[in-house]
Amino acid sequence: MAMAFAIRLSYHRRLLLMLLSFSWTIILLSIGFQYMREKQYKSDFLSAQLQQYNRHLLETVEEGLPYDTYIASHEKPFDDLRVSVITLSGAVVYDNMIPLDSLDNHIGRPEIASALKHGSGYHIGRQSASDGREYFYSATRGQRVIVRTAIPYSATLRELLQADWTFLFVMIAISLAMSIAAYFSTRKLGKDIERVNQFESEQEKNRIKRQLSNNINHELKTPVASIQVCLETLLSGIALSEEKRQELIARCYTHNERLRQLLNDISLITRLEEGSQLISTENVCINNILREISEELGVLPPEERLELHINFNEEVTLAGNNSLIGSIFSNLTKNAIAYSSGRNIYVTLLGSTEDEYRIRFEDDGTGVGEEHLPRLFERFYRIDKGRSRQNGGTGLGLAIVKHAVQFHGGTIMATNRPEGGLRFDFTLMKRQDNEKQEITWHSTLH
Repeated sequence: MAMAFAIRLSYHRRLLLMLLSFSWTIILLSIGFQYMREKQYKSDFLSAQLQQYNRHLLETVEEGLPYDTYIASHEKPFDDLRVSVITLSGAVVYDNMIPLDSLDNHIGRPEIASALKHGSGYHIGRQSASDGREYFYSATRGQRVIVRTAIPYSATLRELLQADWTFLFVMIAISLAMSIAAYFSTRKLGKDIERVNQFESEQEKNRIKRQLSNNINHELKTPVASIQVCLETLLSGIALSEEKRQELIARCYTHNERLRQLLNDISLITRLEEGSQLISTENVCINNILREISEELGVLPPEERLELHINFNEEVTLAGNNSLIGSIFSNLTKNAIAYSSGRNIYVTLLGSTEDEYRIRFEDDGTGVGEEHLPRLFERFYRIDKGRSRQNGGTGLGLAIVKHAVQFHGGTIMATNRPEGGLRFDFTLMKRQDNEKQEITWHSTLH
């Protein structure tokens, strides 16, 4: 579920987070690699010391001299060194610390298997099955036997095999220095980007305002011109029949109503554009709004009347602006009346979560061409301009719908029903955030 009100980070903070995430990832990987590399190096070095002793002992064994003689007469690399001689089949034939009758076959020991395969091998920290102690094992293969030496895996040995933490501290210090440098560099760069974006945003706002002004002027010309012609005719002194006079007056009234509606819609969009802090919020019951719309539909002429079907299984209440919520459903209804050619409207509560309602508004009319769907919410966009003016539309209804939905933290999408008609799926947040909700205007005006 998308959050209606997302925490917006400045460009400075976003750049800093990206840079720090990248640099710290590289640093941590480097530290991990260096740690394992150094530990491996120390383990290899220790094994090499034991391997040297193993090879000398193997020479003695190969020459047929007693094991004890060599062990007693030569200095061991470690005082508590355990020495074992193992056949190629895994049988232990000599051990300087453990009785032979207590030792099982060693063919499965990792260091023995490695020595059989590669000539040598070692294993760190395995517990001996014979005496229960942990050892560092190193094995070397000869022609007839394997010599294995082992030293207790004590706390001292563990410390010896640990990587040098000095490298870690140095890398942390370097990282902190880099982070401080990144903070100041990204702060300057972020401010530059924000200034550029602010400039572009202002340019885009000015472009939209110019286009909106041009559209408004265009929309005002037709009704104003018609009203002027009617009034000039009425005031000209030309003899007119009463029927003709009433026709001209009715035409003036119709165009005046269109002007009033257009000005109301422009005023509503202006309120949204000036900021959400200017729009009050309260608890709004959508069920009541829909019931009022249903009553209004009931007094329309039969040729304009549509049946409203409300499919809500609960009372739908949210924190929002009653007027804006009402404009969503009223403008969708007006759109269906004017353009759908259908006889029914269906409003369905698809579901709800802890944070939002999912609502569907649809009619059983003819729908629209697929090429028009992406542009339905643009200001003054009309599929059939002549028909729109005939029906008194301002071209702002669906734009108001979208922005009213956005104000309440939701999104809206228009599609054609498979069975015919137009479908609007939208969401409304149950609660308003305390922070200002920003509405993206350029998405509906190109």
